[in-house]
Amino acid sequence: MDFKVGVGKSDFAALRESGNYYVDKTELIYELVNDADNQVTLFTRPRRFGKTLMMSTLENFFSIRKESARIFEGLAITEHEDFCKEWMNQYPVLFVSFKDVEAEDFDGAYEMLKVRLADISKDLSNLVDGDKVNKYDSETFDRLQSEKSTPADVKNSLKTIMRMMNAVYGKKVILLVDEYDVPLAKASEKDTAKNGYYSRMLDVIKGIMSTALKDNEFLQFAVITGCLRIAKESIFTGTNNFASYSVIDKNFSEYFGFTDDEVNAMLAAADRSKRKDTIKEWYDGYVFGNNFVYCPWDVINFLSELRKYPDARPKNYWKNTSHNGILLTFVKHTDFDVADKFETLLNGGIINQSISAELTYDTLHSSEDNLWSVLLMTGYITKADPEEDDDMVSLKIPNKEIASIFEDTVVKYFNETVNTDSINELLNSLWDSDEERATEILSDLLWNTISYNDYHEDYYHAFLAGVFVGRGYSVESNKEKGLGRPDIFLKDRRNRRAIIIEAKKSDRESDLDKDCDKALKQIIDEKYAEGAPGYEQILCYGVAFYQKQAKVKVLR
Repeated sequence: MDFKVGVGKSDFAALRESGNYYVDKTELIYELVNDADNQVTLFTRPRRFGKTLMMSTLENFFSIRKESARIFEGLAITEHEDFCKEWMNQYPVLFVSFKDVEAEDFDGAYEMLKVRLADISKDLSNLVDGDKVNKYDSETFDRLQSEKSTPADVKNSLKTIMRMMNAVYGKKVILLVDEYDVPLAKASEKDTAKNGYYSRMLDVIKGIMSTALKDNEFLQFAVITGCLRIAKESIFTGTNNFASYSVIDKNFSEYFGFTDDEVNAMLAAADRSKRKDTIKEWYDGYVFGNNFVYCPWDVINFLSELRKYPDARPKNYWKNTSHNGILLTFVKHTDFDVADKFETLLNGGIINQSISAELTYDTLHSSEDNLWSVLLMTGYITKADPEEDDDMVSLKIPNKEIASIFEDTVVKYFNETVNTDSINELLNSLWDSDEERATEILSDLLWNTISYNDYHEDYYHAFLAGVFVGRGYSVESNKEKGLGRPDIFLKDRRNRRAIIIEAKKSDRESDLDKDCDKALKQIIDEKYAEGAPGYEQILCYGVAFYQKQAKVKVLR
């Protein structure tokens, strides 16, 4: 088949020239220029939703240094013929990405920033040719290229380069800044009270952005992308004609992510329309503004897999590309209790929460509202009702892929925080056949976990296995023994003793005792103990669960 997709490709020209399938989002260009009088536009979207590709598209369309008519041929933007004559390849464009400006400390990140500015300057080395640029800007430009720039040079870097471009081309400059908040997000993660990493990086980024955007006579307009809208007073102080569009805004909501019609067209082109339901279940469900969209990164990766293997199973592509620490931070936070809300979300439910569109990385954890806002803006949850337009919104997990990330995080949290003393006491009570104490401890452990799968039997099996793994015993789950497969087979080989557990999910609290008896009968009927030859002591337990309660019975 001729269909091919460019996995990981975010360069518009390379994507078009290589013949990869392209979902046409170019109408955004026309809407952007005609969007009232906004001189500065900020788009905030989760990672892997096409921000960088869109910025590359803008650069290729506007840049006076390029000839782009061929690569835009046949796309929606070319239907606006007069507009294309006026704007295509008619303006100097300064394209800056901060996505790699990160390190363990401020000095390392600052050096990465200087390297990034040096790369940009080297790409524009023609600016110093001739006599149009004043000598002081040329000297600053030389320091930027050689990574010998002063702090003042760095803070004024974008405006300096824009002034030089204006002098050379005789036109105002279009500024594109991609992933503007990455340096601040990374600084926030690594910041401590001692190193002041975040405050120092905020000062630098604020200096760069404010000089480039505020009262800059060389600016035609600017487009900025990131994950979060950092409060205007923190970064964009004094910036006039400023517009910001996040996942909760309707304007431009269809241009980041794939719509249902776009995915249908892709599947038809790839001759894989039969896999639509799977793709929808795993990668759809995000609500941007009043549009439902799929994550482009996931759809493209899965289509690439389907191209080779038509029966391929869906994978979680997102978790390997985004930092999921915010989820764990959320679950572990002690200032507010979100366990019940997490359980509701994990079991396919909806919560109602107040949301803030403006945040700062240094105050993300100052309130529960802030943290839910971050999860919404970064794609871990989404609006449940596209038509909602208030600060209080209904929220849900968008799809199976994100649900699996939540589940993994919950398991990780339980494994990290489970009380070792309680586990040891549980094991001792089981070895001692103390079913009453075992019931009490197991119920306490269950109460302190965040459950998912709506208390399905598989959840309880995984819970039990997680309790016993890593405690110095061999733990087998659903491995054939005798005539069947016991849920848990725990072996203490050194002391030639073992524990067999069969677990049941009860429909009512009053059924716990009866279901324990059913589990014990199954152990006898299926002769599970006969599958453990050589062990001198084999203790058999029936365990029943109802929501967050447990009942333990030993076979006498």
